[in-house]
Amino acid sequence: MALLVQKFGGSSVADVAAIRRVAQRIVETHRAGHDVAVVVSAMGDTTDELLELAIAISPGPPPEREMDMLLTAGERISMALLAMAIADQGVRARSFTGEQAGMRTDSSHGRARLLSVTPDRVQATLREGAVAIVAGFQGVSEDDDVTTLGRGGSDTTAVALAAALDADVCEIYTDVDGLYTADPRIVPSASRVTRITVEETLEMAAHGAKILHLRAVEYARRFKVPLHVRSSFSDQEGTWILVGRPLTAAVEDPMEDPLISGIAHEKSLGKVTAVGIPDRPGAAAKVVGAVASVGVSIDMIVQNVSTSHSATSDISFTLPESDGARAVAAVRDLQHEMGFADVLYTSHIGKISLVGAGLRSNPDVAHRFFGALAQAGVNIEMISTSEIRISVITDQEHLADAVRSVHTAFNLDADAEAVVYGGTGR
Repeated sequence: MALLVQKFGGSSVADVAAIRRVAQRIVETHRAGHDVAVVVSAMGDTTDELLELAIAISPGPPPEREMDMLLTAGERISMALLAMAIADQGVRARSFTGEQAGMRTDSSHGRARLLSVTPDRVQATLREGAVAIVAGFQGVSEDDDVTTLGRGGSDTTAVALAAALDADVCEIYTDVDGLYTADPRIVPSASRVTRITVEETLEMAAHGAKILHLRAVEYARRFKVPLHVRSSFSDQEGTWILVGRPLTAAVEDPMEDPLISGIAHEKSLGKVTAVGIPDRPGAAAKVVGAVASVGVSIDMIVQNVSTSHSATSDISFTLPESDGARAVAAVRDLQHEMGFADVLYTSHIGKISLVGAGLRSNPDVAHRFFGALAQAGVNIEMISTSEIRISVITDQEHLADAVRSVHTAFNLDADAEAVVYGGTGR
């Protein structure tokens, strides 16, 4: 008998039929002798619909506290309906809000971070032989205000709950059969990855892969929570994310890791360039600090030092396109003080990243990667690397062609097309 935490995303509980299907899966797991705690997202497009209601009521920026109170209603609806559906199949179930499940957070509404998890009521429910269902995406602050965890928050809730319960595994159920070598909506011939290290998964999540949220993977690595990404629409084995904790013999097979685990891509990025910065110590720190002070996260950074006698440099960095205006304004505020020439902004930027443990030991990877991009007619604007990743910036228009070309160049294409059951990938 094992203790499992199962997380079901919005596409998995999109309507009544879907909730009943999920309930049946949970009941089958419970009747197989396992203890089951469940984390559930809001149904389908409920969160988007609540956001539209808020905009209709208040076209200006709404109070963040009240927005969190509104958005958490979606998960409360799905958790209660799921508990009813499980009870209807003869198994006791009890639902809990994030607060009732012991999810304590800081006070950052809309993007709260977990401070502690004390799931006493969840543990008591499991000891009674019932299924515990927890609303994802939400918690309660030290001031006893309801908070939300931001994008991908239900994944984080599930992993944090699994860590607090010392669960044997956290199963993330979505609408595809696991992690793929590329987004199957862009590359229909993408291959399912049967196992992948948590470090490779972090790189994939950080650079555009949408199946798992970055904060959830970070939490899994920190607390060594084994993850199993599966589809709620099929019985496929899915993808195991290895964190160092012993699992089954099949998963622990010490066969050599594949050269490339996958290709991630990200669109809707922007690029800011500060031109002609006097080349002296501390210049980059001032630019990056100004951007950070307005709450904008920077991704890739490149500094080009002039080889002429002008002793100037250009600093370019990428960021979410939605943050472009704030970042440009912050950098422009420094222009007079630092004496640089101009601030340039480019929108509609895309990024493609090649991820795999084999990058450490194979010197030909970069050559093949850049060659595949050249064959697809893709121009490279920026390059960033780590031990297990190479990322390049290009224009968004050619991003899909770039992904497909690189995927084929590394022999990642499968014989059959991947199945996307719900259409969202979450």
